[in-house]
Amino acid sequence: MASVERVDVGGGVHLARLVRVARTSQVAPPVVLLPGTGLTARDWDHVAHDLAAHRTTHAVDLRGHGDSDRPGRYSTALMAADVAALLDVLDEPAVDLVGHSLGGLVALRVAAERPGRVRRLVLEDVGMPHPRAPSPPSRPPGELAFDWAVVEQVRPEIDDPHPGWRELVPQVVAPTLVVGGGAASHVDQGHVRELVQALPDGRLAVIEAGHLVHATEPRRFVAAVRDFLAD
Repeated sequence: MASVERVDVGGGVHLARLVRVARTSQVAPPVVLLPGTGLTARDWDHVAHDLAAHRTTHAVDLRGHGDSDRPGRYSTALMAADVAALLDVLDEPAVDLVGHSLGGLVALRVAAERPGRVRRLVLEDVGMPHPRAPSPPSRPPGELAFDWAVVEQVRPEIDDPHPGWRELVPQVVAPTLVVGGGAASHVDQGHVRELVQALPDGRLAVIEAGHLVHATEPRRFVAAVRDFLAD
C-alpha cells in the first residue's frame, strides 16, 4: 500500500514522496528514488513495488514536479538541497539512493555533498557532464505534470555544465552502480563509462534498453539494483 506524504524541506518548499512500507521485516536501509525531468514519483511504481518486498521505498517528486511545490526557481543544486533536507527528515542513519537522468545528477550531488547520508548509490543512464550543442525542446501543449520552467532553467545547466562536476564526482564515497542504457540511449555511453572511472568505487552494468532502462526492462533493472544493494 502506497501513501503520499508532503515534507517541508525549507525555504517554503514542500516535496511530495510516495512511500511503500516494506512487506517483510525491514533489515536494510530504505531506498529513495529520484525521477528524471518531467517525470514523477509514479514513474517508479513498478520498481518501488518490487523493492518494497524487503525495503521501504520513498519515490520523490523533485521540486516543480507532481505534487511537490513549484517555486519557480530550479537547478540541480537546489534540487539536491531539497533531497538532502528530505533525508534529514527521514531520520535514518543512511539510505540507498537511486536516480534516473536528472534525478541521477541530483543524487550524485547529494552523495558527494552529504556522504554520511548515502550508503549506496545507483545512477541510471547518467554520464559525466560535458558541453553539448543546445537543442531546447518546445513545450508540449496542454497541462503538464511539472513546471515547464524546470526545462527552461535546468536544460542550459546540462548543456553547458559547470566544470566543478569533475571535482564533485570523486567526492562520492558511497559504492556506486551506474546502469547504462546501451547503444539505443541518447546519452553518450562513453561519458557513462567516464563517470564510472571517475568514481572512487564505481561499477558499470549495461542493459540494452535505451535511456528509460527501468521502464523498458524493469525486471532486469530491479535485479541489478537489488543485487547491488544487497552486496
